[in-house]
Amino acid sequence: MKTTQFKTNIKCGGCIATVTPHLTATPGVDSWQVDTQHPEKLLTVQGEFSNEEVKQRVKAAGFTIEEK
Repeated sequence: MKTTQFKTNIKCGGCIATVTPHLTATPGVDSWQVDTQHPEKLLTVQGEFSNEEVKQRVKAAGFTIEEK
């Protein structure tokens, strides 16, 4: 299992609610969380997933994302 962090603009509970269906449907993602208190709004993802797939799903939800 790998753990990867991404910088995002997911900044509040409403944003998390918006991105939740996209991330939970991503193949290989076992768990994820967003640190909205961190200046870079870090998204931490665990599992056996494609980084590109995670980035595409977050972008599809309307947010910016880049690998840390």
